[in-house]
Amino acid sequence: MEDQTVLNIESVIDFIENNLSKKLDLETVASGVHYSKYYVHRMFSEMLGMTIHDYVQRRQLTEAAKLLVFSAKPILEIALTCGYESQQAFTTVFKAMYKIPPAEYRERQEFYPLQLRFSLEPRKLRKIFSSADIRMADESDIPGWMWLVRLVVDGYPVLNENDYLQKLRTCIDEQRALILKDGNTTIGVLAFSYNTGSIEFMGVHPQYRNYGLQKLFLDQLMEKYLPGQEISTTTYREHDKADTGYRKELELLGFAERELLIEFGYPTQRFVLPPSE
Repeated sequence: MEDQTVLNIESVIDFIENNLSKKLDLETVASGVHYSKYYVHRMFSEMLGMTIHDYVQRRQLTEAAKLLVFSAKPILEIALTCGYESQQAFTTVFKAMYKIPPAEYRERQEFYPLQLRFSLEPRKLRKIFSSADIRMADESDIPGWMWLVRLVVDGYPVLNENDYLQKLRTCIDEQRALILKDGNTTIGVLAFSYNTGSIEFMGVHPQYRNYGLQKLFLDQLMEKYLPGQEISTTTYREHDKADTGYRKELELLGFAERELLIEFGYPTQRFVLPPSE
């Protein structure tokens, strides 16, 4: 992508972030940044793999969830503050994404984000990578790894950053955390288990999602670290409105559906990839 396109998208993100308390649609956003709505839709979706509508909705609900946990504001006030016209409309969308109604979410007092602000790389990107670019992560990689985790948090419901950080340090100590960087930018990570053959976390920078990095990580995992083993992971269940495409990604990579699960109170499904022949 051209540097200018990245800057244009950053201006779109800035506009959204500065107007999260308003009712935002594609036409409003496009008008706010003085681009055509067709251009905004195309460049945002192509680069980030998410529509303006999905990004706005997830950002507004994340801010609402934060207010539910960290403020005493009435739910109706939170709904209006986050761009919803009624408490009923807010509750319907919130429950579809968080799986529980706002009142119950408030009672649990456990905040987790659906979507954090996208942070992009305003420069030309490298186009081709190989397995030789993937290496084991070390302690110095933790800041960049966590930066990427925040960028792809949409794929990992109920992610508690403090718990995750502790598990990441263990993965690094036990040599089961793989990382891929483009210069100083972390663009792909994968944490796995030798014992169970499971992928505990896999994330790819949104700007690099069309570069085949997921397959590169999987090939490295199966050939070098877990040869002859079945690989498993979990993701959203079918038709989950919170899924921005992670389930489809696994299907395209050759994973097959297995049992339904509940993880940290969230409905998920296990997927498996058979060992390569």
